[in-house]
Amino acid sequence: MPELHTVSAKTDVLHVELREKTGTLATIKLRRTGKVPAVLYGHGQPSQHLAINAVEVKTLLRRHGKAVTLDGAVNDTALVSDVQFDCLGIDVLHLDLIRVNLQEKVTVTVPVHMTGDAVGVRGGGVLLENVHEVEIECLAGSIPEFVTLDVSDLAMGAHKVASDIKLPEGVSLLTAPEIVIAHVERPRGEKESVADPVATPEAPAKGGDK
Repeated sequence: MPELHTVSAKTDVLHVELREKTGTLATIKLRRTGKVPAVLYGHGQPSQHLAINAVEVKTLLRRHGKAVTLDGAVNDTALVSDVQFDCLGIDVLHLDLIRVNLQEKVTVTVPVHMTGDAVGVRGGGVLLENVHEVEIECLAGSIPEFVTLDVSDLAMGAHKVASDIKLPEGVSLLTAPEIVIAHVERPRGEKESVADPVATPEAPAKGGDK
């Protein structure tokens, strides 16, 4: 399929096999071979049970990949819909994939990467990240790995909101624009020491002048 080769440069490629057996025992045996079970569904087509190399899955997640090109037993394009990890949050136990046309708009969440050296931090403040990811809308074939927020002009006590995020062309922000993404505050000890700069007047002594 010529279109498949055209879009694969924009997506991660996952080589997939069909799973003939499902169930707990079959899934355990599959994971022991270094593969991750997955289900592909959507677009009104029957669900397909797949097996994907665990190394490819880890690489995909490390890159925060969303859109994927499936190659092998199934040739399709899909979005990572859900990821199930083990109790330690290390090994991937299962993937949910939803079929998608790379030219259709989708809603996804992507990480926010902060850039720049905040002015307030250079002055002794602490940069705190309130929100680590935002929701966006864009073409399925043009999902960015992350969006950036420049905090270099962030002064002590100031903050940046979602609308300050730099978005690639064709990407729309769905997260509320007024949501605070990051702010700079004074170190806690310093904040306490300057909270009450005026000393509290002492009460007059009993029996003194009236």
